[in-house]
Amino acid sequence: MESLATDSQHELDRFYADVAALDLQPLWTQTRNLMPNEPRPSARPWLWRWQAVRPLCARGSELVPIERGGERRVLALSNPGLSGLPFATPTLWGAFQYLGPGESAPAHRHTPGAIRFVIEGEGAWTTVDGDACDMTPGDLVLTPSWCWHDHKNGSDRAMIWFDGLDMPTVIALDAVFFEPHPEASQPIATRNASERRYGGRATLPASTTSSGASSPLLNYRWRDTDAALAALAGESGEPAVTLRYVNPLTGESALPTLGCEMTRLRAGARTRSTRRAGSAVYVVFRGRGTTVIDGVRFDWGPGDSFVVPSWTAVDHQADEPADLFSIDDRPLLEKLGLFREARLDAPQTIRERFRPR
Repeated sequence: MESLATDSQHELDRFYADVAALDLQPLWTQTRNLMPNEPRPSARPWLWRWQAVRPLCARGSELVPIERGGERRVLALSNPGLSGLPFATPTLWGAFQYLGPGESAPAHRHTPGAIRFVIEGEGAWTTVDGDACDMTPGDLVLTPSWCWHDHKNGSDRAMIWFDGLDMPTVIALDAVFFEPHPEASQPIATRNASERRYGGRATLPASTTSSGASSPLLNYRWRDTDAALAALAGESGEPAVTLRYVNPLTGESALPTLGCEMTRLRAGARTRSTRRAGSAVYVVFRGRGTTVIDGVRFDWGPGDSFVVPSWTAVDHQADEPADLFSIDDRPLLEKLGLFREARLDAPQTIRERFRPR
């Protein structure tokens, strides 16, 4: 009997060797790894302190001119769970871009869609397909897929903003294209034209028709976002109210593969714990508080950024009134019929406190 068992094992080993030699794999040895009962995110919950990141942005401006920085002077969030990749999550790219006084970042375009959320400074603008969009703190500026864009700082102070891109997703699809503009800066045809035409609330030119998947409104002003949040919060007794930035022509996400939200937290109240398929990156615009992600407590303040991986339980509590900007991959998951969320019945138990490096 032992000899028969040994022979059978040898035959099985030879079979697996022959399968591997033809670059095949038996599904029955991988099923549970490929299809677990629920997501097993490789990205880790993580937080980057603004008080540590901000000085590095400034040092980079002294040591790395725009030309040496590959057209953009950017520090990307590199999630320690992603084996050194410069990605915040497997689908989201997040970074901080620094533009010194009088500096310009050359014009180019690429297939990954991008957003800019302004953290610090005034007097700069991003030109998108000829429309110069002025940038002030709290503004959200879009650069949709394959739109020409460049940045110019016309002030005597540094400008810093958060960049969010769907680049990891586009890379995974082998669909990245990039093209430099023939000129260092594209000609400016208009200034804040998209804002004049499509800005405001619930008003559009009567002749407007939908064209393209991305929003025609390029600059979502903080003053409008703030007013909408204040109105929502004034009518709600909930710990948090959230706005999603949308295409004013369709009501869908401002970019087809990248969602953007702003959440206002009421001081002292804790939100209900929720799990969502898909990941998110948060940037604290103002206020201080705590977020618990899968039992780990993250304390945050203005400028800090943190990652919420897919299907991890998350809740927030503000020590003072706070506003959190975030990007996510929800629009893509919804289009694919993959988005789902679940609310937990009980608050999370805090196992430990996150201590950044």
